Amino acid sequence: MRIVVLGAGMVGSAIAIDLNKTFSVVSVDIDKEALGRLEVFHGIDCAHADLRDEQVVRNVIADADLVVNAAPGFMGFRTLKTVIESGKNVVDIAFFPEDSASLDKLAREKGVIAVTDMGVAPGMCNVILGYHHSRMRVNSYLCLVGGLPKKRIWPWEYKAPFSPCDVIEEYVRPARCRENGVDIVRPALSDPELIDFEQCGTLEAWNSDGLRSLLQNMPDIPDMKEKTMRWPGHIEKALILRESGFFSSKPVEISGMMISPLRMTEKILFSDKNWKPGAEEEEFTVMRVVVSGEENGTSVLHTWDLYDEYCPATKTSSMARTTGYACTAAVNAVLAGLYTETGLSPAEYLGRNEKCFKFMLEYLRDRNVYYLKKTERR
Repeated sequence: MRIVVLGAGMVGSAIAIDLNKTFSVVSVDIDKEALGRLEVFHGIDCAHADLRDEQVVRNVIADADLVVNAAPGFMGFRTLKTVIESGKNVVDIAFFPEDSASLDKLAREKGVIAVTDMGVAPGMCNVILGYHHSRMRVNSYLCLVGGLPKKRIWPWEYKAPFSPCDVIEEYVRPARCRENGVDIVRPALSDPELIDFEQCGTLEAWNSDGLRSLLQNMPDIPDMKEKTMRWPGHIEKALILRESGFFSSKPVEISGMMISPLRMTEKILFSDKNWKPGAEEEEFTVMRVVVSGEENGTSVLHTWDLYDEYCPATKTSSMARTTGYACTAAVNAVLAGLYTETGLSPAEYLGRNEKCFKFMLEYLRDRNVYYLKKTERR
């Protein structure tokens, strides 16, 4: 089996390394340095290419049995569309803002299996909800998720695991949620609350736009919400930048030059002394998924907890592990014939398939990524 991984960023590289243990993998990116590391240290075949060019994408995936789309969000939708047009099965973690459902008809016409949003959140949280939704009447769903450095360094106490535009998007994109059966929109960074976790202490949570396909695919669930978490105090700092215009894409004139405040902010925040993580910096991922409702005539509350840290043995960040290995679990499920539905398949569709669900959890456990379940019956 030949798999082409589009994107060799932090997560894309982890995906390529994991898949290369079993399959023939080609990693594609414009970043020669990232490709060099994969080639020298992991023996992965690499192709230096600009994925913004649709014809280039078609060329590099021409002989692929399956494609992983790990391109940045701003180019993710276009890349996914090109892959589907080429008739290739694909697992996508680009997390682009466009509605992937618009590609469902195309994928069906091409006979393509296209699994989208297959990371940790969105991703495994959707898989978990999909599993329960097919087996009980769900009344509420909550996902709390965050990726943070273990060492809190002033002023931000944060390091960004994804591309600049994708991280800042969490601070500006309105958060869609559902309350009492009504779909509503809250501002990003709204409704702050403090949540305690045994492994990492108190974190600060706010409304973020992570429900995505769940709102359309599960209209019968009255209450649904996702919240992003950071160390306490982060919300106020992000609000200051947002409300002061630092996240605006509208250019301003400075000494006769038109400068985008957003591009400038990205450049500053993602410098070595701010949000850019160190090569071997210790960090962790924490997620809690809470599903409540009625199961077999009984009120039930299912709580799934994930806590994962940077792996010093493989020098792989926790966010790359939890996101990348969720993706590779789905890749293996598709290639093993456990998931065969053509068309667009958001991650929750995989959870409806019990064999697929159990396979993915076991696959993650084999890589020391554990989702621990606690069930309360009332």
